[in-house]
Amino acid sequence: MEQALKEANKAYLKGEVPVGAVLMYKGTIIARGYNRRESTHDITSHAEIEVLRKGGQFFKNHHLQDTVLYVTLEPCPMCFGAILQSGVSALVYGATDKKIGAVESYMKIAEFPTSKGFQVIGGILEKECREILQEFFKKLRL
Repeated sequence: MEQALKEANKAYLKGEVPVGAVLMYKGTIIARGYNRRESTHDITSHAEIEVLRKGGQFFKNHHLQDTVLYVTLEPCPMCFGAILQSGVSALVYGATDKKIGAVESYMKIAEFPTSKGFQVIGGILEKECREILQEFFKKLRL
């Protein structure tokens, strides 16, 4: 999660919503990414989508079995759907997203029958993950 936080900090410094992600395979980071919606003018450029795309390039395949995705914020419905479709084995996230989180906060997709066998762990470095978001939005409102 510390590496995902480093990615979130990159987003913060570039004026993007500070969410970062990394994709791991057999203990090695194979993809890194952060939110890039503002710079790409693309609403799908969330951190999770960025690392899934890079993971697909790494494997030369869209099936990402045996990988673990770490992200600093609970994924939205779009991202969680993509994560499930990709075949990622596990999701680890930091802060919950009460507004649109799809894992436990808003939609609870992780409880759907189609999510069986998919491992989810939330609340990892939650304080740190939440603080960077709070600081970003505090500065944005000034």
